[in-house]
Amino acid sequence: MNALVPLPVLLPLCATGLSLTFGTRMQRFQRFISVAVLTAVLALSIILMIAADRHGPLSVHLGDFAPPLGITLVADRLSGLMLTVSSAVTLCVLIYSIGQGMTDRDKETPVAVFHPAYLILVAGVSCTFLAGDLVNLFVSFEIMLVASFVLLTLGGTGPRMRAGSTYVIISLFSSMVFLIAIAMTYAALGTVNFAQLAERLPGLPLGVQTLIQAMLITVFAIKAAVFPVAAWLPDSYPTAPAPVTAVFAGLLTKVGVYCMMRTETLLFPGNRIGDLLMAVALASMLIGILGAVAQTDLKRLLSFTLISHIGFMVFGIGLATREAYGGAIVYVVHHITVQTTLFLVTGLIERRGGTTELTRLGGLAKAAPILALLFFVPAMNLAGIPPLSGFIGKLGLLRAGVADGSSWAWILVAGSVVTSLLTLYVTAKVWNLAFWRAAPPGQAEAGTVLESGDDSDDDTDEGPDGVPGTGDEGIEPVHRPAGQAVAATLHGRAVTTTSRLPRPMMAATAATLALALSFTVFAGPLTAFTDRSAVELLKRTPYIEEVLGK
Repeated sequence: MNALVPLPVLLPLCATGLSLTFGTRMQRFQRFISVAVLTAVLALSIILMIAADRHGPLSVHLGDFAPPLGITLVADRLSGLMLTVSSAVTLCVLIYSIGQGMTDRDKETPVAVFHPAYLILVAGVSCTFLAGDLVNLFVSFEIMLVASFVLLTLGGTGPRMRAGSTYVIISLFSSMVFLIAIAMTYAALGTVNFAQLAERLPGLPLGVQTLIQAMLITVFAIKAAVFPVAAWLPDSYPTAPAPVTAVFAGLLTKVGVYCMMRTETLLFPGNRIGDLLMAVALASMLIGILGAVAQTDLKRLLSFTLISHIGFMVFGIGLATREAYGGAIVYVVHHITVQTTLFLVTGLIERRGGTTELTRLGGLAKAAPILALLFFVPAMNLAGIPPLSGFIGKLGLLRAGVADGSSWAWILVAGSVVTSLLTLYVTAKVWNLAFWRAAPPGQAEAGTVLESGDDSDDDTDEGPDGVPGTGDEGIEPVHRPAGQAVAATLHGRAVTTTSRLPRPMMAATAATLALALSFTVFAGPLTAFTDRSAVELLKRTPYIEEVLGK
């Protein structure tokens, strides 16, 4: 069974080569490779999760080199669960993107590059969850960074290039801090293997331990978009294509949260910075949701709610009890599926209504009732309405806070309630403006051609049609509603609104919603599993013994 551990990383990497080789000439084969590999990764993830739950952590030393020389991959309950949920979500998003590309008849090079970049991203995410040492974790981050930049800048439009540049600068800064932390750790202890670090770190002076811990937390907080290092996210994600934004918002930020959980329990037990983490969690909750309240663009609104709800997960890490970690893990897997679903729905809204600017939308509940249902259910789930999984995760965190009884815990309990109420207000605002009220004058009708929103200032010549910026192409004038569709297509050029939404995109969105609802239906087994995961995290011994062979 241990031999299966590397496969969630190796399969997407091998498939990337095939996809690059045949993708530009055989697009159907490229799509088949991507779907088949991610389906296999999902099956492997489920097997690893079940095996880790029944038999304890699984590990493999690549090349049969023992620590600290070799690369170690480890699958325990937490990493198995994260692998399973992430594989399911990335598969659904891939099907969504395939449906979008087929509908738009995308045949351009950026679309052919999408599949290899997406597979590399999946490999990086899987490697992060399985990494058993700091260097391998760093490599995983860099793999994700390279793939992320390609996906963020598909089509090379101005807004996407600017957003991609911001993302890369922030990521390179965090990588630099990460490298310094790794160098300090190796210089002090002679290893970067997690299991060996867990045994050797207590022998360091407290000041050195705290410095290494602070640097690692900073790196992972940037990845997770925790306040005050989250300002990059609302400007980076909304310009990307809808499936890219969905997988970034739903999954990549949780990679940072996972790393925080792993290092805080395995390397730095004792919760020395618990109060600091709870203060940061409170700030993320309130500032994020207040930012969402102020937005009128749906993509930016959801980006701010993402920052806000990362605070719930950090709340659990700050409390550092079994109940808190159990609730935090439930909330992580819940939020991956719900946030992904909402961003996929946003792509459908943009395709149906011509914009994501809420002031220009209306009447979608009557015009597209299925789309309205696909938004309403995850929106209520995000707000934590009983009995949905969002309520279950928040209830677990609130109970852990009450049981802790400290001043910071009670403040976070109050902050969590306020944030949940404001989240409900925000989702109700979106529902009232985009779905419930009558369509406002000037809303894009079906068949309207949406421009990409790219910089057109450099081309001011009028073509024969009299439209500035079209040169002599001779195309018909186009309608440009507010909030131009900068993310409507994979290639970033233009899209035509339609009253009948593409079935593959609707089916993929419904599948992510069904996955989110399954956490409600199977809440008992899920919470039992996350409780066992929390116990294993805090105990540490099973992980260390498996890796070191004790």
